[in-house]
Amino acid sequence: MNNPRKINPIGRRSFIADTLKTVGAVTLPAALLSVPGIGQANNTASQAAGYTVQDIINIILKEIPGAPFPQTVDTIKSGKPDQQVTGIVTTMFPTINLIKEAIKQQCNFIIAHEPSYYNHADDTNWVAQNEVLKQKIDLLQKNQVAIWRFHDYWHSCKPDGIGYGVLKNAGWLSYYQSGKMVFSIPPVTLKDLVGHLKSSLNIAHLRVIGDLAQTCVRIGLIPGAASGQTQVSLVEKEKPDVLIVGELREWETAEYIRDGRLLGSGTALIVLGHAVSEEPGMEWLVHWLDPKIPGMKIIHVASGDPFTWM
Repeated sequence: MNNPRKINPIGRRSFIADTLKTVGAVTLPAALLSVPGIGQANNTASQAAGYTVQDIINIILKEIPGAPFPQTVDTIKSGKPDQQVTGIVTTMFPTINLIKEAIKQQCNFIIAHEPSYYNHADDTNWVAQNEVLKQKIDLLQKNQVAIWRFHDYWHSCKPDGIGYGVLKNAGWLSYYQSGKMVFSIPPVTLKDLVGHLKSSLNIAHLRVIGDLAQTCVRIGLIPGAASGQTQVSLVEKEKPDVLIVGELREWETAEYIRDGRLLGSGTALIVLGHAVSEEPGMEWLVHWLDPKIPGMKIIHVASGDPFTWM
């Protein structure tokens, strides 16, 4: 589905399957209608004018089971709670280019899935005298841009916002089975599966271990940055034809898959990349949030791949 609000790219957790229980094996239209806020607008928010950063956060947290959490990394990283919001940009990483694009779009509130300051806790003292960090903070303060991280809460939404977005963009919502991390799709070669993922998730390059001619039916999907133990345990338990992950430690999962195949295992591996593997979930956030704040400008800007492929 084309997204008129999406802007072309300017450039951790594991995919917990049971958070997608409300999706089940359903068709896309039915799944969309089952998500809170889709199908009818939030009548309590009649106009966009006058919303503060905290107002937007409160609207979101009303939809998250158990929120607010006593401990979470989902805090305001820049700006103030009472700051008036002129527009919202959703993204994976609030990069320098992303911040500049938000300013260009006259959006002063960035909702990012991952850290702003290069470490999970956004500790600004993580590395002493970090000149890049200082310049980034200066850019944010100079332009009065607020950032709120939306990681723990989005993964705790029902359904998991990141997982839902990935399944939706890949066209796999109807194949997913509630409570399972492995599901079956119509038979496809590993080569064609790679092509499908590149196209549907807008990824330029993937890394693969396996026979490109092998047939894949049972899919194990873990976007983001799950631990090697989580990834390997899934393969040991479920024996999928292919494991699709966001990122990995090369000395853990990649070597396990390589040795396994040399010993007769049929499980292949596709590595999407961290940001691109979860970006669809932040794109989906626009659709999820839009009816809750009628009239507010809400756009998605992909943070993009930081690497140049030679």
